[in-house]
Amino acid sequence: MTEVDSFFDQYAKTVFEKDLEGFLALFDEKVYVFDMWGTWLYEGLAAWRSMVADWFGSLGAERVAVTFDDRRITTAGDMALATAFVTFTALSAEGEKLRSLQNRLSWTLQKKNGQWKIIHEHTSAPIQHDTGRAVLRRPEQKEPCRCE
Repeated sequence: MTEVDSFFDQYAKTVFEKDLEGFLALFDEKVYVFDMWGTWLYEGLAAWRSMVADWFGSLGAERVAVTFDDRRITTAGDMALATAFVTFTALSAEGEKLRSLQNRLSWTLQKKNGQWKIIHEHTSAPIQHDTGRAVLRRPEQKEPCRCE
């Protein structure tokens, strides 16, 4: 496991625990976030803090379990790119699954003073051209092409 791999685990842990400070510690002070929910851009940690505080506060007694599939990480010196498919699953206070959605996640990270920080986050979902609606469920994987 690389240092960047641990970001996925920390992200999931801090979201589940609704740990605002732990979550924000993953991000650089000058983070630039393209989120897929309503706001075009969050620029800087203060703007991102406000969104995350609202998100965690809106959950009430619910928790969110975050899982990642198809993690890919490329590092070059003090820069790294990480991508994954992410599933957010809302759980009741009793642990019952309530709903879930999926999207695509890309992080650009930079090592500063010996610590990796997310300097850019981009989440997205494909849009159905005929309806203009986001596709929030990843299609079932098909068998890989066995071309000769």
